[in-house]
Amino acid sequence: MPGPLHGIRVLDLTRFLSGPYSTMILGDLGADVIKVERPGEGDGTRGSGPFLAEEYSAYFMSVNRSKRDITVNLAHPNGKELILELAKQSDVMIENFVPGTMTKLGLDYPAIEKQNPSIIYAAISGFGQSGPYANRPALDVVVQAMGGIMSITGEPDRGPVRVGVSQGDILSSLYCTIGILSALQERTVSGRGQMIDISMLECQIALLENPFARYFATGEVPKPLGTRHPIDTPFQAFETKDSWIVVAIIGAKTWPLFCAAIDHVELIDDNRFSTGWLRTQHYDELNPIISKSMRKKPTQEWLSEFVALEIPCGPVNTIDQVASNPQVLARSAITEMIHPKLGKMKTANTPIRLSRTPAKLEKTAPELGQDTNNVLSELLGLTNKQIDCLMDKGAI
Repeated sequence: MPGPLHGIRVLDLTRFLSGPYSTMILGDLGADVIKVERPGEGDGTRGSGPFLAEEYSAYFMSVNRSKRDITVNLAHPNGKELILELAKQSDVMIENFVPGTMTKLGLDYPAIEKQNPSIIYAAISGFGQSGPYANRPALDVVVQAMGGIMSITGEPDRGPVRVGVSQGDILSSLYCTIGILSALQERTVSGRGQMIDISMLECQIALLENPFARYFATGEVPKPLGTRHPIDTPFQAFETKDSWIVVAIIGAKTWPLFCAAIDHVELIDDNRFSTGWLRTQHYDELNPIISKSMRKKPTQEWLSEFVALEIPCGPVNTIDQVASNPQVLARSAITEMIHPKLGKMKTANTPIRLSRTPAKLEKTAPELGQDTNNVLSELLGLTNKQIDCLMDKGAI
């Protein structure tokens, strides 16, 4: 059964992470993704370590599966013409250059729309296509800082902390993918394409709905709380006898069960701790009591007790522990792909599970330019001689 996006062609002019992650999702869902890279160099992440077999970037391979690959020099007149012709045959075009770059190349939305009025043109940038910061470059750490999430991440009275993954990039990828799917659906009604303008900074703001809601409601500026929740308590990581565990107590029924489990039934009827909000207000009085109790038993023993009582909890797993977790294995959240040269290799699976038209991970990340000849002959009807001529000119 083909994937749900079978028949959709995506012209992918992105590099690094924010764009490639989005096009990878589309490819996993069955779209024909044609990744366009610079001749001889390719996506900058091809040079990022660590490397497999001293040649293949683990970073590049992790976000570029499910794609075909061609090399085109966008700055060459013939290269530009190839992109315009390929855009005529595509449903989606996506780029993540600094705003203004594609205009200089003659490949911005107005230029592409003239060639294909029904195309969906998605652009991811640090700050969007307008505004005083539009032409500034931005990477993940920049938007994490400017968007506010670094100011509330980490421990109290410590310096700002970057979230441990490039969520500034990945979040914009997800919003971009949602935008593309929405525009494709709308096109089935109107028959018209449109441009999608994704700002990484605005994606950060959308993510921080709760901090902004609290700020607008109270006027208080949110600060870092470690693993704590700003409203409910206990809702955090606790040190145990041998490691760490997370416990999340919400609702009136769970609190008495938790108090009994940690041998502090006297807390149940204490008016200071009767609700999650009150417990948060009296956190400094309550936390030492809970923390002392949690250090008396190892994590696995606490997990057994809490799970039996249906108390939301979980161990603080390291990456290797996640990779071997029985739930992860049962759901094939980590899967294997076959690389033509490296053989079997493990990768994170797509979390999108469709019952009838499932997503598939069939192609590992491509070699630089491996599909150039096939794509240009298949879609544009170019002969081998014409392709060789373009290569001699430096257009591909």
